[in-house]
Amino acid sequence: MDIPHFLFGVLGNATALFLFLSPMVTFKRIIRSKSTEEFSGIPYVMTMLNCLLSAWYGLPFVSPHNILVSTINGTGAVIELIYVMVFIIYAPKKEKGKIGGLFGFAMGAFTAVALVSVFALEGKIRKLFCGLAASVFSIIMYGSPLSIMRTVIKTKSVEYMPFLLSLFVFLCGTSWFIYGLLGRDPFVAVPNGFGCGLGALQLILYFIYRAPRPAPDEKPTNNDGPNMEMGLHKPQLDKPQATAKVDRDDQV
Repeated sequence: MDIPHFLFGVLGNATALFLFLSPMVTFKRIIRSKSTEEFSGIPYVMTMLNCLLSAWYGLPFVSPHNILVSTINGTGAVIELIYVMVFIIYAPKKEKGKIGGLFGFAMGAFTAVALVSVFALEGKIRKLFCGLAASVFSIIMYGSPLSIMRTVIKTKSVEYMPFLLSLFVFLCGTSWFIYGLLGRDPFVAVPNGFGCGLGALQLILYFIYRAPRPAPDEKPTNNDGPNMEMGLHKPQLDKPQATAKVDRDDQV
């Protein structure tokens, strides 16, 4: 057994699991607000498709010695399917149709690849076909947050690009990139090398556009600020005016 290859496969499984679970914070927010807000459902559909194809590619009759690829991607496919279903439930009508259509395309693409590889191909040709399909959709998966990155640059806000998701895209891509290099498997190394670079770019954008934390010693210089926020500022001004009017009446 190639120990470094195996260890990076285990590390890839761990980081990928965190990657798949990192959107839970986002989906708790979606369920709580009963709205998908400005979040995009495209990354979750493409991640699901990538997981299905990668799990298929890692099966022993397609690609020997890649069972670690199958285990984590099979798990990821189930998790991403749940995310997609939740997103469709809470998305507005137009977005619901868009993501539903993309989901149908993803399932159709996976079914086609699986059927062709089983009934029409064998040996190295089967591995080549499944590896190319998995690589193409892995790159698409890693590239799917590009629309969110454009939003970040346009709005100068990272509200809709969760930090944990960006972090684990980078860690996952790096782990599987090294795993692919050690195993001399271009179908694992190339798309994950792309993911490693894109994850690094997302992290750079996050640290450029994240909102600065307020300094702990910043305090209001007077009491008007908090009173105005609570709607108490105006009544405090009215009382002296009323008193002044009474005083003038007493003088008359």
